[in-house]
Amino acid sequence: MIIAVPRESRSGETRVSLVPEVVKKLVASGADVVVESGAGDAATFTDEAYREVGARIANSTAEAVSQADVIAKVNAPTPEEVANYRDGVLVMSFFQIAAGLEALRALAAKRATVVSFDLLPRISRAQSMDALSSQALVSGYRAGLEAAQRQTKFFPMFMTAAGTIPPAKVLVMGVGVAGLQAIATAKRLGAQVLAYDVRSAAKEEAESLGAKFLDLGVTAEGAGGYARELSAEELAAQQAALAKQISACDVVITTAAVPGRKAPILVTAAMVDDMGPGSVIVDMAADGGGNCEVTVAGEAIRRGHCTVVGLTNPPASMPTHASALFARNVSNLLELFTAENSVAPDWEDEIVIGTTILRDGEAANATAAEALGVAHQPITVPATPEEA
Repeated sequence: MIIAVPRESRSGETRVSLVPEVVKKLVASGADVVVESGAGDAATFTDEAYREVGARIANSTAEAVSQADVIAKVNAPTPEEVANYRDGVLVMSFFQIAAGLEALRALAAKRATVVSFDLLPRISRAQSMDALSSQALVSGYRAGLEAAQRQTKFFPMFMTAAGTIPPAKVLVMGVGVAGLQAIATAKRLGAQVLAYDVRSAAKEEAESLGAKFLDLGVTAEGAGGYARELSAEELAAQQAALAKQISACDVVITTAAVPGRKAPILVTAAMVDDMGPGSVIVDMAADGGGNCEVTVAGEAIRRGHCTVVGLTNPPASMPTHASALFARNVSNLLELFTAENSVAPDWEDEIVIGTTILRDGEAANATAAEALGVAHQPITVPATPEEA
């Protein structure tokens, strides 16, 4: 089985899909791993480090992928990259269907099997494969550091001969993996931390890290541990309650996302205008449109007294550990798609079924089928003799 690790083509991407530590294990199991030269440089993993653990180094993307049975990437490939893939290849990456539609068409034509970490079922057995969570952890940590760096005040309280400096007041909105890590980072830096989430189950988790949880009277429990989209009435009630809290904070970190939809607006322009001198908003949902109404993705803008940071692809700013975590997720998920050193997906496994967008070029995912304008071919588990 040949596993290819090409360079990432997304602008600003510094991560690599497999790191030497994981490549060593794959090679030991019998895999032939081909790494494009320079693929790991930005994440501090040199070609020599890959050679030392048994990988082959290819001089180009085309050379790396042309014979591969499996291609591991962080981001979805471009149509131009797909042109070099062999028919029937297994592609594993984060793959947002709407954004990568043309690449998906090209992969369907190649009869490829496409697996996306975005679709991993939220079950206990899948935790070691959960790249969304591992990368969100990096994002939350990075957001906390970004807020502290941009803030014009100290985060911790200082008691000095010249008087006492009060701690910064930080509000984290959205208490998922990223939000929890942002809370933990802000607390470690000494800030007074508030947390808010529309999921009531998040209260205990936030408080376990030392944050005070805000109960604004609006809840929106959704499927799979995610929040559902708020109604217009709920959104209005939420924003009215949040306005008072936000204006009193030095820092707001937003992390809220609804799978498959534009990020919800939590912080309006009017709320930004009410924030005090030196205040900072770090919007971790900038890639999805932003939780703040004035966010500009990839930029730090000034609005009134406030600096609004549109944080895009935050794991790419800490690529060494982000890549190490992602590579372990890849390796663990790959085990369900291979057997005896060959591609052999377990089509009765709910994780395999849930993460597969295309199976041999056919749309196994309903959203992909609709986007491609083709028939949905769901993966069905054969009935057992008892069930029959």
